[in-house]
Amino acid sequence: MLTDRRVGYLEELVHELGTHGLVARVVQTRIDGPAFLRVVNPEAASLSENVTCAPAPDTRDDYYWWSWGERLHQVGDPGGAAVKVARVLEIRRH
Repeated sequence: MLTDRRVGYLEELVHELGTHGLVARVVQTRIDGPAFLRVVNPEAASLSENVTCAPAPDTRDDYYWWSWGERLHQVGDPGGAAVKVARVLEIRRH
């Protein structure tokens, strides 16, 4: 099932985000509903993001997507996606 494959991509990203000190979990609102990834910086819970997985409009390839609808990264490189998410959710110290 296509959704199962996308959930698998999200689970791969969970693992990679953990290596950056972030807490993430796959959330599915219904048994057959769309899944997304809830990511939180445990040092500052207000720093959080939801990531989805879906094909791009111009291709059938799956990508990770930011919550605001911008393409985040290709699913074949969850490590690269994790770096981008970690950068957005990092605590900025002055």
